[in-house]
Amino acid sequence: MKAVRLFPPSYSEDHQYYSRTRACFLSAVEAIMKLTDNVLRSFRVAKVFRENSDKINCFDFSSNGETIISSSDDDSLVLYDCQEGKPKRTLYSKKYGVDLIRYTHAANTVVYSSNKIDDTIRYLSLHDNKYIRYFPGHNKRVTSLSMSPVDDTFISGSLDKTIRLWDLRSPNCQGLMHLQGKPVCSFDPEGLIFAAGINSEMVKLYDLRSFDKGPFATFKLQYDRTCEWTGLKFSNDGKLILLSTNGGALRVLDAFKGAIIHSFGGYNNNKCVALEASFTPDSQFVMIGSEDGKIHVWNAESGMKVALLDGKHTGPITCLQFNPKFMTFASACSNMAFWLPTIDD
Repeated sequence: MKAVRLFPPSYSEDHQYYSRTRACFLSAVEAIMKLTDNVLRSFRVAKVFRENSDKINCFDFSSNGETIISSSDDDSLVLYDCQEGKPKRTLYSKKYGVDLIRYTHAANTVVYSSNKIDDTIRYLSLHDNKYIRYFPGHNKRVTSLSMSPVDDTFISGSLDKTIRLWDLRSPNCQGLMHLQGKPVCSFDPEGLIFAAGINSEMVKLYDLRSFDKGPFATFKLQYDRTCEWTGLKFSNDGKLILLSTNGGALRVLDAFKGAIIHSFGGYNNNKCVALEASFTPDSQFVMIGSEDGKIHVWNAESGMKVALLDGKHTGPITCLQFNPKFMTFASACSNMAFWLPTIDD
């Protein structure tokens, strides 16, 4: 079998080339390819988008992996077609700003937090660019937003030291938790529990059906004065919790026992930027961008670094996520980059 490459040596950004290779990639690669150390090392930037004039503060893939939507400090929401490799539409939230954008279970609606005027969460229809509902309640900046993977529930955490539970069908808060510090929070992959990281030193697990009774598990971690927790994510198999920070280290915890399995470092973050870290969909690898535009990848089981990828970003890679369905991922500073693997025999 001859070696096959999805990219020429120049890694062309030409749209016609991207579309041609994308068709091959979607039809064949997903079926035959599994993530390995070598596959991860082979990823290259296939397309770069320069739609934004300021930092992209968040993005989210649709559950079917076909689109991605970004929010930016320039008050724009950009919708991209992952299959065609092009931006589809740009919307604006000039009055309220936009951050922490998340798809709901409908591919044409999103929720997002505000970073101007107030701290209300907004529920937007992308189809007609109209707000469906507002979710007021937080009185300081929202720092975490997580949609349930199974229903219309979502949770939000704020600098006002509360976590609020919401239902897309009602503007009223469905549950309120007062905490001892600022939280980061996220649902588990089955939507049965959620985790709250509090004051960068404690993780509490709550049963969604009885969260008002308090956490069923609490994990106390040694406080690190050099950084603060900026994100919390479960692996897709539910076995691991990933804590990202605004420093030069991230931690992987056992989701059942709370023990620290790995602490990953060695990436550049001298300016204390909130860098997004992510698991790959198979839960095997952990990825994070860096201040110098490089992406670091570790094996989540062994803890070994397996790849260092150069995205040639012009600023810190603040956002990084793997596509939930296809063999591709995206990274962002003020530019958005789509990555594809090169394939060798």
